[in-house]
This record gives sequence, structure tokens and C-alpha cells, in this order.
Amino acid sequence: MTSLSEVTTPDGRVRGTRERHVLRWRSIPYAAPPVGDLRFRAPAPVQPWRGVIDATRFGFASIQHRTGSQIGPRTIQPQSEDCLTLNITAPAEPSSTPRPVMVFIHGGGYVFGTSAVELYSGASLVRRGGVIVVSMNYRLGALGYVDFSQFSTPDRPIESNLGLRDQVAALQWVQRNIASFGGDPSNVTIFGESAGGAAIATLLATPAAKGLFHRGISESPMADLVTDQQTAADFGAQILDKLGGVPRLLVDADAQDIRRAFSAVGKHWFGERPGLVPTVPVVDGDYLPKHPIAAYEDGSAHRVPLIIGTNRDEGTLFDRYIDELPTKPARIATMFEQAGVPIDRIAAAYQGYPAPDAAIRIGGDYMFWRPTFAVAERHSQHAPTYNYRYDFSPRLFDRMRLRATHASELLAVFGFGETIAGRALTAAGGRRGLRRVTQLVQSHWLSFAKYGAPLSSWPQYTADHRKTLILDATPHVETDMDRDRRLAWTEYNDHVESVRAEAAN
Repeated sequence: MTSLSEVTTPDGRVRGTRERHVLRWRSIPYAAPPVGDLRFRAPAPVQPWRGVIDATRFGFASIQHRTGSQIGPRTIQPQSEDCLTLNITAPAEPSSTPRPVMVFIHGGGYVFGTSAVELYSGASLVRRGGVIVVSMNYRLGALGYVDFSQFSTPDRPIESNLGLRDQVAALQWVQRNIASFGGDPSNVTIFGESAGGAAIATLLATPAAKGLFHRGISESPMADLVTDQQTAADFGAQILDKLGGVPRLLVDADAQDIRRAFSAVGKHWFGERPGLVPTVPVVDGDYLPKHPIAAYEDGSAHRVPLIIGTNRDEGTLFDRYIDELPTKPARIATMFEQAGVPIDRIAAAYQGYPAPDAAIRIGGDYMFWRPTFAVAERHSQHAPTYNYRYDFSPRLFDRMRLRATHASELLAVFGFGETIAGRALTAAGGRRGLRRVTQLVQSHWLSFAKYGAPLSSWPQYTADHRKTLILDATPHVETDMDRDRRLAWTEYNDHVESVRAEAAN
């Protein structure tokens, strides 16, 4: 049963729905549509409106490949450049005090995805914890994560880091407006998965985001997923060449034509440069002044409590479905050769390499675990830090050889087991285990969002003890987990960081 719910915000009235025990508002604009002269510009303030905005249904997803905005078995969300919107789910019952706010940033490699995926509504967290969950869209791919600023002119400025700027604009909207929905702007937790987790790690190093959130949860982040100005400029120039070579086309071309040019160039880059992802924030010396790892190292990152972790079997999903990433020996060898690092030290830490399972483990660890512990090591010197590894997998995932793969922790975070689809997923086994791990994960996440720390059973991560909580149906804590692999990747990280420092100088 649904009914209408209207709220007055500083920008105008919005009409949402009451659905059982929660209130929901969909596709509320948080910035002006980035169309026409605002394409490739920093997000402009949303213009106040008269009347009431209908926020009972979703609007548009960001421009991407058509299948990237699939939100159901037979449902594709329509796409448009007019996509800078957010969604809110709140408890239906009133509260005498402002509620904690959790802002979710979806994943998808900065090239696909949408906040309209039903899982991301956060209704389970809202019902269980009495929090308010916000999710956002942001510009993706060519329109959000390619740096065309070299083609900027006084008459037609172009800014860098548009997707990152969109995320900051959404957080600014939350600060101005969330009290109208019962939320507490002084108690905001940002959380995200994959590219969304990388966004969390980057926002902690973004000066413009200071004060907009008070803690972060970074799930399976490619935490060093940024690039330098030269690489970004080369990638942008190749896309413009593919589009036709005339800078005016960045203004005049159809958005899907720009996306297709981006896809063609990106496919070549992924094939030739495994492990190097060009559609990412750029360290431009301005909006993102330094590499996030460097910011964590010197303490200039925002000193807020942080949960950060990965899943045990990150690489299995990519080995089966995203062949461009380094989960096969040939691509792994090319990646190390291009980095100028001998593979021997890393390979020795993975028994059986180059057997397929060991290669998949190396690829997953390179993309996710390696930068995650680099952040944990550094941030823990300046702010409370909590590290986890998610190990649970339902029997169907084991049969598919996916195991505790990339993004599988979202099933627990968002209470997927409570849904009809979740019960079907666990029909072959694991339903009770998923119920237990869901209760565990949500209890920690909600405690962190409310009070700034997970439950007391989860010790802080420090460089002295390196405590990691293993999230499973039967949880436990490990000390200096996978030490040999950590030491091998530490040498790799140290080499990469020294090369980066030399290039910066």
C-alpha cells in the first residue's frame, strides 16, 4: 500500500510515497541539469521551483551503455544528461530528534550504474536502524570522468573531475536540505562499493568535501583509482580524435556519440594497458590537489573515522565477465612489465601461480586489496580505521565458482536476503548464514553511522597489530592477515609511489 508524502525543502516542495514502514522520494534534483552550455561544466546550483515536484518515480540514469542502467530483468532506466538527482528513504514514523544520514554512492567503474537499482534504496537499513538513506546519480564515463579541460577556452570553459564534483554537490545538497526530511546534517556517513568505494576514498582527499560528511565506509574500493594530468589529457585527446577532432563537437555532438567514441578508445586502452583505468578522477593540482594515497600518508586527508575492506574472492567476477582486467597470467605479466616491477616477488606469495586460481587472486588483490591496505596503513595513523574482509558466500555462488566475489557484501549491507529474489538466491543453501551475516554487517554499519564506531567486537586497525574482522556467518578477528602477500604488495606500492613522486617533481 502506498500513499503520498510531501516535504517542503529550501528549493521547493517534493512529493514522495509512503510504502509500508518507509517514506521514499525519487530523483530529486540536487544541481541544475548539465545540458547545453553546462555540459562539461562543474555542477551549477539547482534553481528553486514553484509548485510540487513529483518524486514518486525515477527520472533518468546517467549517459552510458544501454545495459548499464538495467534496473530489472526486463527494465532499462532511460538515460539523459539531465541526471543529477538523488533519492531519499526515511522511516515513516516521526522522531523527536534528527536521524543519522547514510549517503550511498553506487559502483560501476565510473562508467555504468544507477541509483535506481532497488537494492540501493536502503529500506532494510532504514527499517532496522532508524537512519535516513540517500543515494545519488552522478555523471559517468565520457561526460563525467574524462578530462577535456585542455580544450577549455574563455568563451567555453571546461572543468575537470566532473563526476567527483557532482558527488560533492550532492553532499552539499544534503547539508542544506536533509533536515527537511528529518535528517541530521551534522551526522552524515558516506558509503559506497567498488567505484563508489573508490569515490569514498577520493572524497576523503578532496578539499571541497571538507565538513560535508563525518565518517566513511569504503567497500571493495580501487582506492588509488586516480590518474595524472598527462594520461588524462592523452585519453581525452584520443576520444576527441575518434569523435571527429574538432573541439566544438564536445558541445554540439549527441551525448551518445561522445559515449560511443569513449567506448571505442576505452576498449583499446583496457586491452593494451591492463590495470590502468583512465576513466577516473584526475590529480589536477586544483580540485584534487594530490594523489589520495599521498594525502593519507601526510595526514591531509579528512581525519574522519573510516571502515574499509574487501571481499575474499574479488577477482572471480572479473575473470568470468570483464576480461580486460588483470586476472589472467598474460595480462598480469604485461601489467608488471609496464610498471617496471619484477613479478617474481608477488608470484612467490601466491602458491601455484600461474595456475588460474592464483592468477585470479593476484588480479583481485591488485585491483582491490593492495590499495585498501595501503589506505588502512596510512589513515590509521591519523584517524580511527577499521578493516574487514567479507568471506560469506551462498552455496549457489560456490557452485558458480564465484564464492565471496566482488560486490557480494552488498547482499548483507542492504538486506537482500529479506527479498523474494534473495530467498531464491539461497534456495540451494546459505539462507541461515546470509541472515546471520546480514545482521552482523548491518549492526556494525549502523553503529558506525550512529556513533562513529562499529560494535566493540571489531578492534581498530593499527600498523602495530593490523587487526582485520572476517565477516562471515561465524565472524572472527585475524592479526596481520596474509602477511607474506601484504609485504610483497607493500614493495610494489613503494616502487609505484616513488615513481609517482619523481614524476611530480
